[in-house]
Amino acid sequence: MLKKAEQEDAREDRLYGRDRTGDELPEELRRRETRLAKIREAKRALEEEAKEKAKAEGKDSKSAKPEDKKQRNFTDSESRIMKGSDGFVQAYNGQAAVEQSFQLIVGQAVTQEVNDKQQLQPMVETVKEQSGQLPEELLADAGYCSEENIQYMNDKGIDSYIATGRQKHGKPIEPCKPGPLPHNATLVDKMRRKLQTKSGRAIYAARKAIVEPVFGQIKQCRGFRQFLLRGIDKVKAEWALVCLTHNILKMYRICYG
Repeated sequence: MLKKAEQEDAREDRLYGRDRTGDELPEELRRRETRLAKIREAKRALEEEAKEKAKAEGKDSKSAKPEDKKQRNFTDSESRIMKGSDGFVQAYNGQAAVEQSFQLIVGQAVTQEVNDKQQLQPMVETVKEQSGQLPEELLADAGYCSEENIQYMNDKGIDSYIATGRQKHGKPIEPCKPGPLPHNATLVDKMRRKLQTKSGRAIYAARKAIVEPVFGQIKQCRGFRQFLLRGIDKVKAEWALVCLTHNILKMYRICYG
């Protein structure tokens, strides 16, 4: 019996290999089991995110559930679905603040948030941290416009010019209509009037020659159109390196160009 057992073991080793018994699950079934485990893990993570969000908003976290259309990426779970020029993509939100004299990046960050409205205040603090001072004047597109952001700029003593609506490409801001603003005008209303004045239109028009060329140089000239690493910490380091090399190239041209 022992001799027959040894013969059978040798036969199975020839068929399946010495490290296999022959009764393992087929490759397809193993893949499905792995995928099911990942799906369960993703579900638990989405449930935890929903609870954390509810807790932050002062709601009952125990009964919180993720939205029906909430998704989680298996390749990079820390990325988020965002709308880009080519449709919806799995992405991060890269931020950069640029000074007007030499197009140097004076503040940079990466966030998982889709909406830019929540990024203006953190970026101002980032500029202060990374550049050593607050900006005296700030230009920003309509994605950053909100009552809270305008009030924050006023409180910080920053002369801000934040677009209150989307501009059509090549179409300038319309001049303001005559007459005073109503007494109940909001901060957004006042900002809109500020941008419609002759000086406001001239100042905001400079934005297209300050920050937009920088993103064009990074994307088009240097070919950086997507992050190559995964995970928010690695992506932050990658974006910081991109911004650093942009500044080095600018400073080289300033000194030796």
